[in-house]
Amino acid sequence: MPINKIIPSIDGAISDIRDGATIMIGYFGGPGEPPCWLIKALARKGVKDLTLISNMTGWGRTLIPVFAEKMKHLIKYPSWWDDPGLLVENGQIKKAICSWASGMTPSNVNDFEKRFRANEVELEMVPQGTLAERIRAGKANIPAFYVSTGVGTKAEDGKEARVFNGKKYLLEYALTADFALIHAHKADRWGNLVYQGTSRSFNATMAGAARVTIAEVDEIVELGEIDPEEVVTPAIYVDRIVVRPRDEVEKW
Repeated sequence: MPINKIIPSIDGAISDIRDGATIMIGYFGGPGEPPCWLIKALARKGVKDLTLISNMTGWGRTLIPVFAEKMKHLIKYPSWWDDPGLLVENGQIKKAICSWASGMTPSNVNDFEKRFRANEVELEMVPQGTLAERIRAGKANIPAFYVSTGVGTKAEDGKEARVFNGKKYLLEYALTADFALIHAHKADRWGNLVYQGTSRSFNATMAGAARVTIAEVDEIVELGEIDPEEVVTPAIYVDRIVVRPRDEVEKW
């Protein structure tokens, strides 16, 4: 039977995500656009007590318009743009493992920071490169590794340390998840993915680091239309593909 990983609906693609799941959401700040429709679907579903693994906890609908105005010389955000902050604002996130959990400035505080200060959510801060490597390690079935990042800082607290060649390193553990929600520009029905710009960063890293990887894509093309040299994420790392509403993508 021919391989076809295309799911006909956004809501169907995340239908088996349950309360208490650990989810990775791939994006890189603003320009590395999130899987917006998968996030909206998860918000509609209302699952709670989620552990979020992402570069950021997100701006949310409160701060996205502010950020868009500040960065309008670089990027224009369509009205449908959402990030993990929507799930935070909905009270669906119980813990975040990320590199950036606050708002843009001390005067632009996001909802996660407010909830954290009120002891309503948990936070594990991870240096960005270490976060990417912990996810990559999980993807490669490497249980742990040593890095020098964080030595001599609060990031060292409670961690095993060893000295190699006269330099101190900290033990970091791999990260995996139940689901990875990622965004890619183009896919074929097998699940080979191509990205655009900074979307290539955490999306490509997270693909395959979860039990189920779900890719939200701008476009699905026929087999053979993607040059093998252009494939960033091979199909073996992708379990489901869902296409964004074409009228909304073209509008942007």
